[in-house]
Amino acid sequence: MKPADFKNTTPKLVLEEYFSGKTKATGLFEDRFGTVRNQFTIDTTGTWDGNMLTLDEHFLYQNGKTEFRHWEIIKTGENTYSGATEQIIGIALGQTSGNSFYWTYNYKLDVGDKIWEVRFDDWMFLHDNGTLSNKATVYRWGFKIGTVFLSFQKVPA
Repeated sequence: MKPADFKNTTPKLVLEEYFSGKTKATGLFEDRFGTVRNQFTIDTTGTWDGNMLTLDEHFLYQNGKTEFRHWEIIKTGENTYSGATEQIIGIALGQTSGNSFYWTYNYKLDVGDKIWEVRFDDWMFLHDNGTLSNKATVYRWGFKIGTVFLSFQKVPA
């Protein structure tokens, strides 16, 4: 798939509008064999300053583990973005088109007592009811190791 494949789809996804304020997500990680390995929720607070979208994500995993992630995402063009968080290797690059957002980055993933360098290929799609679906395929050494599925909803102010 390419972002251009979705240029005429609606509703239009404007990343900084969708993630300004609070969102809540539920998700799971499925390994390459189709086995669900983890489930979690994410409470996100986003702030847009006209140039940068700041996202503070609080993860709560089914096993009780918590994680915090702070994103700084800069709008680099009409539909393009770059971003970083502490675990990113290099820069995350993304593009909106119609109701979609494509986002790819290399990431330091905690796996037990080890850290793996993996690549995430994220696709997000905004639906008419305000739900934002996210499918992130995770690769290590060029091989798919799993998929993350998320469903975001705006939290009323």
